[in-house]
Amino acid sequence: MRYGYIRVSSDKQTVENQRFEIEQFCLREGMCVDGWIEETVSGTKPYSKRQLGKLLKHVRKGDLIICSELSRLGRSLYMIMEILSLCMNRSCSVWTIKDGYRLGDDIQSKVLAFAFGLSAEIERNLISQRTREALARLKAEGKHIGRPKGSKDRPEVHPLYGKEEYIRKALAAGKSQRQIAQHLHCSRSTLRRFLQKNEI
Repeated sequence: MRYGYIRVSSDKQTVENQRFEIEQFCLREGMCVDGWIEETVSGTKPYSKRQLGKLLKHVRKGDLIICSELSRLGRSLYMIMEILSLCMNRSCSVWTIKDGYRLGDDIQSKVLAFAFGLSAEIERNLISQRTREALARLKAEGKHIGRPKGSKDRPEVHPLYGKEEYIRKALAAGKSQRQIAQHLHCSRSTLRRFLQKNEI
């Protein structure tokens, strides 16, 4: 069996790009995907609590898991290594498209998987450290960190500021709050709070 595994971290991302990559890859390799696993979940969540965990319980010798890149499996060295180790013990291969890895149960695959996972973890730690240092520097310089002051202190920064007249006319014309929120590119909850605060 050949499985296409797709994971995105939030519902704002799309699975279509990863699906397209996998389909094009299989087309070039002259193969097809027998089953798809798609999920919207953080890569830091244990794989055993994801759809991936269910897949790993059922893979057998000769099966193949294809994903766009190794980081789709997990976001830490230990998780990636645990997943690959499980696959290797079951003689299930893992192929990644962007990374170009074809990981099986041979020693070369194990070394490559370890090197990739280690470098990915080091890079994430370095990024996190650089971010903390940058924030500390900005704070030391007296600069504001985080969101700008909200509409309570500065009404003009509210996304609906100055649109009261349009909202009144739209409501009078029978438009729903959902339609108005879509037109103004805001959420219904933001619109609802704005209506209540301004007694519209």
